[in-house]
Formats: sequence, C-alpha cells, structure tokens
Amino acid sequence: MSSTPSSSSTPPRQWKYDVFLSFRGEDTRLNFVDHLYAALGQKGIVTFRDDKSLERGKSISSELLKAIEESKFALVILSPNYASSSWCLDELLKIIQCREEMGQQVMPVFYQVDPSHVRKNKGYFLQAFTEHEEVHWENRDKVRKWRAALTGVANLSGWDLRNMHEAKAIKSIVKDILNKSQYSSTSVYKGMVGMDVRVDDLLRNHIRPHFDDVRMIGIHGMRGIGKTAIARALYDQLRQDFDSSCEPSNVREVFSKGGIYPSQYEISDCFDHCCFLSNVREMSKKMV
Repeated sequence: MSSTPSSSSTPPRQWKYDVFLSFRGEDTRLNFVDHLYAALGQKGIVTFRDDKSLERGKSISSELLKAIEESKFALVILSPNYASSSWCLDELLKIIQCREEMGQQVMPVFYQVDPSHVRKNKGYFLQAFTEHEEVHWENRDKVRKWRAALTGVANLSGWDLRNMHEAKAIKSIVKDILNKSQYSSTSVYKGMVGMDVRVDDLLRNHIRPHFDDVRMIGIHGMRGIGKTAIARALYDQLRQDFDSSCEPSNVREVFSKGGIYPSQYEISDCFDHCCFLSNVREMSKKMV
C-alpha cells in the first residue's frame, strides 16, 4: 500500500487498499465494475469491492466504512440508479469526509449518465431525490447532505463513458491510478532510506537503455539487506509499461521443491492460459 506526503513529525499514512469502488450493483456489478476490478487486479492494484447483496433499508456496515477509510483512492461509479440507493449515498458521504479529512483521492466515473444531470440534479437523479424526500421527510438534513455530496463528486475530474468504449475507459482509469500511485502497492518500501536512489540507478543504467530487449537483473547479497524490497519497488515502477505483470510468490520454496515449472504456470495465468512459456523473448516484450 502507499503512503501520503507528510511532515517529518507525522508518520506516513499506511493504506490497506489502493482503491475503493463505490457503485450500484444492479447497474454495473456484472459488467463494467467486474471488468474494471479485474483490470486493476491484473496491474497489482489492491482494490476493495463489496460483493454482498444488500438488504433494502439496511444500514451501511462498520466494515465498509473502515474499508473506505483504509483506501487511498475512491472510484465512484455514477450510474442511472446510483442515487436511488441510500446505501450508495451513505458511502459517498463517507468518501467525501475521507477526502476532506484524510486526503483520499476521489474520482468519478459517469456510466450511462450525463455529468450535468448529476451536478444539477436532473433526470434519474431528480427522480431519486424526489423519492428520498418523501421517504425521509423527517430527516431532510440528511437528504440535503446526500445531494451536496453528489454535486461535489460530480464536479471533480473523472471519466465520461458516454462517448468511450468501455475497454478504452478502463485502460485509462488503470493507467491514471498507476501514474498517481507509483510504489503504491509497496508503501513500506517507499519510506526506506536510499530506495529511490537504488531504483533510479537500475532504471537509468540497466533497464531503460535496453527497454526493447529482454533484460535479466540479478540482485544479490546477504539476507535482510533489502533485496526483495528493491525488486518489488522496481516492479511497481515498471509494471505500468506492460500489458500484463506478474510477481511469482514463494520462489525459493517452489524452486527447492520442484524447479521453476510451478512459477511458469503462475506467470502463464496472466495471459489467461495454462502452458509452459515457449517464447520468452516475445512474452517479455508484453509483460514484466
């Protein structure tokens, strides 16, 4: 996870998740959000997505509120029925609070809706709030806060999907998250003294000059000096330049028990097929 800039007297904030997805399930769970979640995961971006079916009228859970607080980014998928859900609107209130108090970065995605309708409370959103005012007539202040939160997030920079292919939009979203969160999945390493210098040296002198070729970098030394930390920080810097990325786990144990073949299966999963890598040079141009 990543850490936010801070003063020398305040320790960097440690985030459990890179991204929190706020969305209306009936609109996007089985299509856009599912594809976006998979694309984020493929790039190593740790994402929270609530998969539970919510009971009508049920209050937002403390676990969900905590997940919002522990996320560096919040992607708010504004779809036709988003505002009709009091659950989604309560999520949004918490997201806006975290943005103001904790520096959470919030980005809207306008899915099959006109951004101006969200900002000006028209169309689907006018209908939704008309119903909220009738149902919550004893708590008009909460409805007012919901409307203000929705207007606020709609005024932020984001993506309007009405004139974009979903695949292109998802690629743009993932790239933007990566660009804004370099080292994000390994925040603990960003705070290590000398990490930036070592990674920059590897990139400048050993990798970037030969970027069109296959490169194999060996990092050696005694245990506990940060070899794995450097490798993971370097991986975070490079993965956004490739179609796919994979960080094989437990390599030492796998190698001692059965050679490299299990790890080859793990790598091949990045390409949605299960086979041994037969053309390393071609694969390496597409993945890190």
